[in-house]
Amino acid sequence: MSKAFTREADIEDDEMPELPANAQGKNYITRAGYDCLRSELLGLIDDERPKVVEVVHWAASNGDRSENGDYLYGKKRLREIDRRIRFLTRRLEIAEIVDPSIHHGSDQVFFGAEVVYARASGENVRVRILGVDEANSARAEVTWVSPIARCLLRAKVGDEIVLHTPTGTELIEVLSVNYETPRPFVEP
Repeated sequence: MSKAFTREADIEDDEMPELPANAQGKNYITRAGYDCLRSELLGLIDDERPKVVEVVHWAASNGDRSENGDYLYGKKRLREIDRRIRFLTRRLEIAEIVDPSIHHGSDQVFFGAEVVYARASGENVRVRILGVDEANSARAEVTWVSPIARCLLRAKVGDEIVLHTPTGTELIEVLSVNYETPRPFVEP
């Protein structure tokens, strides 16, 4: 069938991005990461989507929709927003909020830890182990399912671990493990 005769509705735009196999069942996330995703979802539902719907409604009332840029772009943007809303809703439904501060003072690596390790080259590397939906590599954050995090989890300060990389194996040593300071409970 020619691509010219396919409808946009035939294209499956509802698929979630590929996640590592062991991350699909569990969605560990910190409270801050959960709140960030939830605020994005609410912003899309309460602010952005109604504005785009209003523009599409106005553009549709102008007549010929086939050459109406505001209408065509608006419909496309609505599909993108709806896709993101569905994705965020699913991810939040399966989210398991973990409080890393319960391990404060521990020298063992668990979810939420900030770890400094030494590479064989002598370079010290600092990473923080977070959830799939919240880790940002630009801030030296890695997901709990990444190879480095899987290698570090359950290790203790002073442990030497073999890290398997695409270029071979490397011996790394855990130098320090830090967690957020627990926040005192404040009654609302």
